[in-house]
Amino acid sequence: MQGRVIVVGSVNVDLVAHGARLPSPGETVTGAEFSRHHGGKGANQAVAAARLGAMTAFVGALGDDDFGADARSALAAEGIDLAGLAITPGATGVALILVDARGENLISVASGANAAVTPDLVRTGLARLRPTAGDVVLVGHEIPTAAVVAALAAGRSAGATTMLNPAPADGIDRSTFGLADILTPNRGELAAIAAADGKRVGRAAEAGGEPEALARTLLEANSEGPGVRQAVVVTLGAAGALVLQPARETVDVPAVAVRAIDTVGAGDAFNGVLAAGLAVGLDLETAARRAVAAAAVSTTRAGAREGMPTATELEKFLATG
Repeated sequence: MQGRVIVVGSVNVDLVAHGARLPSPGETVTGAEFSRHHGGKGANQAVAAARLGAMTAFVGALGDDDFGADARSALAAEGIDLAGLAITPGATGVALILVDARGENLISVASGANAAVTPDLVRTGLARLRPTAGDVVLVGHEIPTAAVVAALAAGRSAGATTMLNPAPADGIDRSTFGLADILTPNRGELAAIAAADGKRVGRAAEAGGEPEALARTLLEANSEGPGVRQAVVVTLGAAGALVLQPARETVDVPAVAVRAIDTVGAGDAFNGVLAAGLAVGLDLETAARRAVAAAAVSTTRAGAREGMPTATELEKFLATG
């Protein structure tokens, strides 16, 4: 029986300026082109999973403004179960995004309703959805850390696979990521989490601070609590990803080279597709290979969600890549 992907996270409206280059601090760069897109890491990940055909639900919050109404309609149009999506007084989250000609980006987020996602709101939303074994509860960190902890704890208590995308990594420690079966940091987030994890980082530093060594420390239990139960999957951008599991060799998942137009949302595509693969029973390595491919496809189109591939598009890319 197919499980669901239940995403707990953020919804934003993305206001994007595409220019020739990114400004330096204090510098004004003119000539950019403006566009508006639906976004938020959590919502993007839910869309990525839904487009792959996974049964997908979302838990989070929107403001009671026009942005919020539009964002809700966009998620509903993707076939996502919104029983856990709350409407709160105030503004919907907004992301201000600058993208240069190479597809690199800078992002500043005004959290809005995402900051109002409380542990009680999360527990209420998940209670309505009733996660079970076979489901994947994918949690992002563009909501308060206490809400992240509540989501992971509720998912684990229900027997679901818990997955944490620690973006941003500030405030993520072992008491939080120890509740995740699968942790999916990028290189920078991994370094930040490992540094915050204290004594175990010493060994990794002696090994040169490479992603594999850093990730291995997070798989181990220590006196402060458990490590990640199943895996750390480190995303490496154009270099693909690393899959690390206890007592197994590290798996290097290379990416297929593409002409990147916009890297915004590539990590979200990866996480949503990884969760979708696990929900339909794929093993972690196979799911990660599909997720790396989906992330590559997503960079070939402008906009975070516009690049999320359908199942047909992903299969075609995998067959020709």
